[in-house]
Amino acid sequence: MALKSVILSPSLMCADLLNLSHAVRELEEAGVDALHIDLIDSAFSPSMPLGLETIKQLRKHTRLDFDIHIMSVNNEWFIKQVLDIGVQRIAFHYETSLHPDRLVNLIKKENVEAGIALNPATSLTTLDYLLPSLDYALLMLINPGFAGDKSEQQVPYAEEKVRQLRAKITATGNRTAIQVDGRVSFATIPGLIAAGATNLVLGSTGLFVAGQTLEESKRMLDKAVAGGLALMHKEGASV
Repeated sequence: MALKSVILSPSLMCADLLNLSHAVRELEEAGVDALHIDLIDSAFSPSMPLGLETIKQLRKHTRLDFDIHIMSVNNEWFIKQVLDIGVQRIAFHYETSLHPDRLVNLIKKENVEAGIALNPATSLTTLDYLLPSLDYALLMLINPGFAGDKSEQQVPYAEEKVRQLRAKITATGNRTAIQVDGRVSFATIPGLIAAGATNLVLGSTGLFVAGQTLEESKRMLDKAVAGGLALMHKEGASV
C-alpha cells in the first residue's frame, strides 16, 4: 500500500474556526485528501462545533472531499441535509440507528460512500450483517464529542479493535475501508496503520499541533504514515 493510499482527513473542528477559509486553503496546499466534518446535536454529545450553514458555504470554496461524521439521534434528517450539499462520504452512528440498512441505502443511492461509526466500547459484531454494504467503518478511539477534554485518552484496545475488524473484513472477502478517529497521533499512527487502518482523522495530536506550523506537523505526519506502512509490510499484514 503506497503512502498516498492512506487517506488523510483533517478534523475541521480542530482548525482555526475564526479563519476557516484560510485554514482550508492551507490544508489544500498541504496535500490532504478530505475534510472530516463532525455534525453533532446536543442530544448525542455536548459539543456542537459546526452547523449546516457553515458547511454549505464552505462547499463553495474548496474541492476537497467532504467526509461527514453525523453524531445525532436523528440520523435520517442530517443525512438528507448533507446529501443536498454535495459530499463524498457520510458515516452515522450505529448506536442511534434503529434501521441502519435503510440509512446506508439512502446514502448509497446518491453515489455517496456510506459508513457506520462505532463508539469505542461498541462490539464489532454489530457490523456482521452490514459489512457487505459498507464502503467504510469509522472506529471511534475516544468517546465522540469529548475531544476537547484532555483527560479523554485513546482507548488501550484501539489497535486490537482495528486488527480484529481488518481480520473480519478479510475473512468475509469485503473491501470495507477502516477510518479511525480520536487521538490519532504521530505516536499511534504507525501501529494503527499496521493494524489495518486506511483513513486517518487528524486532530490536535496528528496535524493541528500546538506550537507547530502546519508544514512541520505534515512532515511529522508523513513520517509516521511511512513508518506505519513499513511496519505493516514487515508484519505481513494484508490491507
